[in-house]
Amino acid sequence: MPFEFATAQRILFGAGSLKEIGPLAASLGRKPLVVTGASPDRAGRLLALLREAGLPAAVFSAAGEPSVNTVRTALAQADAEGTDLVIGFGGGSAMDTAKAVAALLANGGDPLEYLEVVGQGRPLVKPSVPLVAIPTTAGTGSEATRNAVLASPEHKVKVSLRSPLMLPRVALVDPELTYGLPPEITASTGLDALTQLVEPFLCNRPNPLVDGLCRDGIPRVSRSLRRACLDRYDTAAREDLSLASLEGGMALANARLGAVHGRAASLGGMFPAPHGATCARLLPRVLEVNHRALREREPGSDTQRRMDSLGRLLTGQAPSAAKAIAWVDGLCRDLRIPPLRSYGVTAADIPALVDRARVASSMQGNPVALTPAELSEILEKAL
Repeated sequence: MPFEFATAQRILFGAGSLKEIGPLAASLGRKPLVVTGASPDRAGRLLALLREAGLPAAVFSAAGEPSVNTVRTALAQADAEGTDLVIGFGGGSAMDTAKAVAALLANGGDPLEYLEVVGQGRPLVKPSVPLVAIPTTAGTGSEATRNAVLASPEHKVKVSLRSPLMLPRVALVDPELTYGLPPEITASTGLDALTQLVEPFLCNRPNPLVDGLCRDGIPRVSRSLRRACLDRYDTAAREDLSLASLEGGMALANARLGAVHGRAASLGGMFPAPHGATCARLLPRVLEVNHRALREREPGSDTQRRMDSLGRLLTGQAPSAAKAIAWVDGLCRDLRIPPLRSYGVTAADIPALVDRARVASSMQGNPVALTPAELSEILEKAL
């Protein structure tokens, strides 16, 4: 049973753990660049802790989902500042921008030289400059992944800069940083975390260590996502979601994904569709089509049994794929996940989206090969 497992060199988890950042950062560099999301003011406490440690930091704000040009701009600032330490502080956009900047500071060159699919796919050969990843949402798990997802507007696609050398030196996960997140962000990021636990669990190349992470993380999302959406200061629920998100990042970094992420990448490249909300809308439809395809083409397979066990992990009841699908479908309705048409997707766009999805790297991990008709059905039902 050959497999590989790699994650951040060090993980700090727990409420209040942000207070460790001063001495931690001082041990890694002297000129930090803090990469934030659209609201850099949220990093005020982080910046104060760095100043107390004698590390006044430069700040770069990655507004919106990161693109190739976002990374170019951030990289130019990092070069000008003499950056020797990158700190990502925010959601997936900040994390992915920070990881790309840290990698290119060490390796040189333009992002397109290294990007898969639309770029040259040149491998990174040097480890990233020291990188500390501090998530402020509970969904992407990017603090524990080995890639950065970047939009290439000229190609109308999102693709990855990917290498084990991009894993953060430290992942610092403080659930307190997620307290107070509004329900819509809690819902979309939480369902993203769930997707990143479900797809590695069901993928066509399972990993026994990943299985353990998924079996622990899926029930955490199940019992806590609704609670966190109803009460943004439910500390136990926030801790569950932060840990599940971390576990999802570790899972996807060491196993494969599937048709949800395969579709989300093409949708995000063509439309202003947030990644987490897109995954949330697609997940029940992909589960439904995968379940039917497995029954028809691979009855009695290990993956079909895994789909049944997913029902137990989500509901605590007897194993049942049908119950798993119904539970996810009901959760998406309860959390008011918007349909794809709200981002401008129409039925006329489906053929192009299907063509793009079929070559997406994530699609290669789907537990069963889906036909163009099945891929179209998923989108039609998600509109």
